[in-house]
Amino acid sequence: MNPRSGRHPAAVSAPAADDPARPLRPRRLTARMKLTLTYALFVVVAGAFTLAVIYLAMRFVPNYPLTAANPRDEGGAPSRQEILETLLEASGITLLLLALVGVGGGWFIAGRVLRPLQDITRAARRAADGSLDHRVGLTGPRDEFTDLSDTFDTMLARLQRSFDAQQRFAANASHELRTPLAINRTMLDVATADPDGQDYPRLVARLRETNQRGIEVTDALLQLSVLENTPPTTQPLDLADTGSEALDLVREEAGTRDVTLFTDIRPAPATGDVVLLRQLTLNLLHNALRHNLPTGGSLTLTTGVDPAHPGRAVLTVSNTGPLLPDTVDHLTEPFLRGSGRLAEKDPVRRGHGLGLAIVAGIVRAHHGDLLLTPDPGGGLTVRVSLPAGVPA
Repeated sequence: MNPRSGRHPAAVSAPAADDPARPLRPRRLTARMKLTLTYALFVVVAGAFTLAVIYLAMRFVPNYPLTAANPRDEGGAPSRQEILETLLEASGITLLLLALVGVGGGWFIAGRVLRPLQDITRAARRAADGSLDHRVGLTGPRDEFTDLSDTFDTMLARLQRSFDAQQRFAANASHELRTPLAINRTMLDVATADPDGQDYPRLVARLRETNQRGIEVTDALLQLSVLENTPPTTQPLDLADTGSEALDLVREEAGTRDVTLFTDIRPAPATGDVVLLRQLTLNLLHNALRHNLPTGGSLTLTTGVDPAHPGRAVLTVSNTGPLLPDTVDHLTEPFLRGSGRLAEKDPVRRGHGLGLAIVAGIVRAHHGDLLLTPDPGGGLTVRVSLPAGVPA
């Protein structure tokens, strides 16, 4: 039974011989057998060395006949040759017993030592078959096997989170891309069934709107893919200039939404891609505007040098809004909106759920840090920290 999960390990079949992912290897001795033979050989060699030393020492025994110290004792003492012959016979029997003890003890000890490795192997085979919920969970004092077990369990947990996120991403992307296509088909079917009763200018406008939504989702997904596979082109820049440019682009939208803008823009020298960092700032500002209070909200943009780390530039965007849970790191997951997986009914506040995901991708591409913090009174504070120089 797994001591951590409380589950019995399922029987794991060996991988098929024709599995292309598994290299073909000649059948050799198992690790347990190698350890057993090594232990037995060590015991026999040590015993042989000890007996050889005794045999050599016995050669210093005088070779003339020995008599007993008490003349009344019957029989004489054995000669050196008789002692050596007896010693050789006893040595042969002793070496045979040592070999048997070495094989038996080595097999038992090797089995106990390698038992944790067998648990790790079973977990690895289950993971290779696609089951990532199993954990090795070795207990006991820290050693090489428990370190390997903990590392393997950590890797499985990360792989499970990654695969789960990929599955959700694929499902949500399919849904987001299918929705505008389904809406277009429905409107076209209705127009085909009743061509005379249609308001064609309105129909064309709705088709254009839904088509644009699909294009925006596709462009965002392509941008995410590029960020994961292509390093950005970097150059020296100032986040203060990037923030000011992005702020000018959203002033009109902020006025429309009755959101007050506050700024504290100070020099923040960094190295990065100007276009990507401008997109990052725009995404943060749009997210802060669309998830703000219905009326009378505020948005604050600050830039500067991190006082705790003078070699890093910081850009912070804060906004008022609804109360958020304490854990908001999952908001950077693609297609996850502030209200959950469902889009806002208000088309003005509706988003694709990809803005913060793109922000996180840009930050990773620049080897920076992204911190999301819910404000006690409602709203969100997003802090982006970038190094002054991006590693090659």
